[in-house]
Amino acid sequence: MEKYFVKQTTSFWIDAAQEFKRVTSITVAAMMMALNTLLGYFKIILIPKILTISFASLAVASCAMVCGPLLSACMAAVADVIKYVVRPDGPFFICFTVNEFLTGFIYGLFFYKCTKVSLGRCICARLVIVLLINLFLTPLWLYVMYGNAFWAMVSARLLKNVLMFPIDAALLYLVLTTTSKVMKQKAYQR
Repeated sequence: MEKYFVKQTTSFWIDAAQEFKRVTSITVAAMMMALNTLLGYFKIILIPKILTISFASLAVASCAMVCGPLLSACMAAVADVIKYVVRPDGPFFICFTVNEFLTGFIYGLFFYKCTKVSLGRCICARLVIVLLINLFLTPLWLYVMYGNAFWAMVSARLLKNVLMFPIDAALLYLVLTTTSKVMKQKAYQR
């Protein structure tokens, strides 16, 4: 699993912090925020307020690859608040915004300064997101909000995540290889 993380040295974190000063990075983050908000509207609701399928995290992953873990984490958190303000679908709970922040941060750890996007790296990144956020934190927040049985929510979410995992990993690989090709062209200059 270690080979799938980008080596995080001091220069990695300095470069990630410098992304906040680059106009192109801020612009890319803003466009990805808009795309994330748009994709957030197109979700498949299996069980209202508990189980939905969305592809909005693909925009967060692209932003993480281009802008790093810090800027993409902030972008994902702000996009979550914007999605709620524009179209609230239940009570606002800050912990779900923390989930979005962590999603951007985790994708940034895997893909920022990544020389080559591989299917293995996409699978590992998606696995960390699924285990940490989808199967642990989200059911925990739902339990705190609604008081439902924690393990019942985990088992329902487990089935959804097992079924969606290959689709999510394949889409992540497709989107990030395309993002990588665009970055290598002259379209994205630092």
